[in-house]
Amino acid sequence: MSDIKKVIKNPDTPSPRRVDRELDLQDWDEEHARHLAEQEGIELTAAHREVVHCLREYYLEHDPPESGRELSDMLDSAFAGQGGRKYLRRLFPEGPVAQGMRIAGLPVPPNTEDEEFGISR
Repeated sequence: MSDIKKVIKNPDTPSPRRVDRELDLQDWDEEHARHLAEQEGIELTAAHREVVHCLREYYLEHDPPESGRELSDMLDSAFAGQGGRKYLRRLFPEGPVAQGMRIAGLPVPPNTEDEEFGISR
């Protein structure tokens, strides 16, 4: 858990979880993805890898996204045939953007790890 006083003094301080998970794009491979997925409590399947590769391709083409919503909408559209958001939530219970980005070795967009993100009411 981050020291709240450090975060208040320097809001750009990344959370320890984010620092542990961020990798240089060239250092990432399938073996690393399996290891990261294991840390997330996920057994990496072909369906998971498809989402992770989609996130990496999007990141490489568009640079860091402005928001998690941008990625969420992109994933929903890309996987609409499989069930969209419901399908993605079954694969990534903590959220397809947050968990998917961590497994993909990419930085999670700001505010995406909020428990309310991606929940429609």
